[in-house]
Amino acid sequence: MNRVKNQTIRKAALLLLTAAMLLLAAACGANNADNGNGSGSTSNQAAANDAANSANGGANASGEPAANQNAAGGEAYAPTVYPLTVKDATGTELTFDAAPQRIVTLVPSETEIVYALGAGDAVAAVDNYSNYPKEAADKPKIGDMNADIEKIVSLKPDLILASYSLSQAVVDKLRSLKLPVYASDPKTYDAVIDKIKQIGAVLDKPKEAAAVAGHMEQVRRQVTEVVKDAPKPNVYLEFAPGWTVGKGEFLDELIALAGGTNVATGSGWYEIDPEAVVKANPDDIVYASMTVKEGEKNPILAAIESRPGWEAVNAVKNNKIFEVDQDPLTRVGPRLADGLLDVAKKLHPDLFH
Repeated sequence: MNRVKNQTIRKAALLLLTAAMLLLAAACGANNADNGNGSGSTSNQAAANDAANSANGGANASGEPAANQNAAGGEAYAPTVYPLTVKDATGTELTFDAAPQRIVTLVPSETEIVYALGAGDAVAAVDNYSNYPKEAADKPKIGDMNADIEKIVSLKPDLILASYSLSQAVVDKLRSLKLPVYASDPKTYDAVIDKIKQIGAVLDKPKEAAAVAGHMEQVRRQVTEVVKDAPKPNVYLEFAPGWTVGKGEFLDELIALAGGTNVATGSGWYEIDPEAVVKANPDDIVYASMTVKEGEKNPILAAIESRPGWEAVNAVKNNKIFEVDQDPLTRVGPRLADGLLDVAKKLHPDLFH
């Protein structure tokens, strides 16, 4: 019975991650691409040369400017040149002769990215949990982590966006059917930004991707500047009932960027030892919002309040238990910046006005 219960809890937790990512985190950029963990790099030579020249403030081979500035005068971007070959987080190379016109997304974070880049009209179907922006909810659904393979095939997508850590079996099956799957698994804030830029290049939306990336970087600069000299409280984060996150995941980094110290000493996502949390004695507890019926309490908060010994924890004694919006907190997409700012405001309310 306990084994079944544990399996149920694990599945529920994974579903919560899918509702965002919990994550988490993928195409991590050129440096990580070499070890198969990055968001990948563009191997099309012309685009690569332009990007390299742009970084050096130079020009491309034709003598034209190697990159453009976005509309706000922010981050530079290289125009997409097709055919374009990219490498995803699994080391798989995909080549595109033109911008994809029929996109299927298997996780909400990827849905949010496509819409943020202004390519929502190209979305043919989304997973069951894609609820943002509201237009995404009206798209055809292909299921949860156990996606409807036949339906995906029938849609004839020219790009499928997926999280490899959450949908490995589905990704492998779709690839065996020769479908173009770009799988990500970002582990850091920068990796999320790099993934967005990579997808922007694929969709011929480099300008839009540069704008999204610039906003995310601006929010991070704002937060880190505000909290840089502030005391760093010990923080316990619970993203699903009985589940927390430790080293090697983007939420651990998010706590640090927000000016806190994560008390979780394990790696990855794992079920907590309630006594270990009591021993760690966090100053602040942050937990994710959950959809509940009217009048019901968030089950994470209910668990926190009912665990033996937790009444002695500083965060509980001092009523420093904070709920944050789950989706921006756990989805590795553009709204991760909102999640970062939300956590920072909860940990340091006196510094944000």
